[in-house]
Formats: sequence, C-alpha cells, structure tokens
Amino acid sequence: MKKILLTSAFVLAATQTFAGNLVEPMMEPEVVEAATGSSGGAMIVPILMIVLMAAVIAGGGSDPVPAVNNL
Repeated sequence: MKKILLTSAFVLAATQTFAGNLVEPMMEPEVVEAATGSSGGAMIVPILMIVLMAAVIAGGGSDPVPAVNNL
C-alpha cells in the first residue's frame, strides 16, 4: 500500500512539473492604421493667392476719377 501511495505521489508531482512549457507565448501583432491625408487642402492657399493677385493686377492699374466740385 505504501508503494502505491508513494508511486501516486511521484506521478502527481511529475505531472505538475511538466505542466508548463518553455515556449514563448505568441503575441498578436499590433494593428496600426496609417493616417491618410488629402492633398486638396494644400492646393487651396496657392489658388486663392493666384486669384487675389489677378484681381489686384486687373483692378489696380487705373487712376481714380477726380471728384467734380460744382459749388
């Protein structure tokens, strides 16, 4: 009877020692979303500058009309 208890104690102790494994746990790869930007916003400022320069050139070349004083 003592041999059976001693054998079962060794078997239980052996199963507990081999329960783990030395393999590193597999980690899930981290998902990173790339920020997507549009280039439409970068074109607004140069286009507005061109339109503004064209308006200044078109309207800035004439002399003002002198006011007529009829008094």
